[in-house]
Amino acid sequence: MPTDQALKLAQEADLDLVEIAPQGRPPVCKLMDYGKFKYENAQKARESRRNQTNVIIKEMKLRPKIDKHDYETKKGHVVRFLGAGDKVKITIMFRGREQHRPELGFRLLQKLAEDVQELGFVESSPKQDGRNMTMVIGPHKKKADAKIDADAARASKEQARADRKAEEDAEREAAHAAGPVAQKKERRRSENLDPEIEA
Repeated sequence: MPTDQALKLAQEADLDLVEIAPQGRPPVCKLMDYGKFKYENAQKARESRRNQTNVIIKEMKLRPKIDKHDYETKKGHVVRFLGAGDKVKITIMFRGREQHRPELGFRLLQKLAEDVQELGFVESSPKQDGRNMTMVIGPHKKKADAKIDADAARASKEQARADRKAEEDAEREAAHAAGPVAQKKERRRSENLDPEIEA
C-alpha cells in the first residue's frame, strides 16, 4: 500500500502509522496507538527488571593462622550468605613469612569448602594472587528460591508467636475468671527488731 494511503487510513481511524520492520522489502508498518505501545513496552521492561535477580558477591577475609573460634564465626557468615543465595569470595591474606607457606591457605580453603558443601559448591578453585589466595563458592539455591524460603520461615515464626500470645492471653483470662488472685500478705513490722526503736 502506498504511504499516503496508509497515512490517510491512520488519520481516519485516529491511530498512528508505526514502522515495525524497516529492513523488509517493502517496509512493514502497523496502525496503532503509539503512546499506548510505548507504555506497554515500558511496563514489560519494568516487570522483567523486577523479576531479575542480582547475584551479589560477598567477600570473607581470613588469615592462615586463624583461631578456631574466629574460623567458626567466619564460617557462620559464609553459611548465612550462601543461605541467602549470594556467592562468597573467600580471601586468605598472607603476611611476611606466611607467603612462603601457601599450603596453609590452601588447606584452610579446602576445609571451609567441605564445611559448607551442603549449601554451596566451589565455583573457582583456589588461586594465588600476589599476597592473597582466593576461592569463590556459589550457592546451590538461586537467590529467588532462597528469598521464598526465608519469607516462609519468617511467616511461620510470626504465626508461632501469634499462637503463643493467644495461648498466654487465654491462660490469663482463665486465671482471671477463676477468681481473685491471692492477696499479698500485709507487711508488718518485723518482730525480731529491737522494740525500743521507733518505726
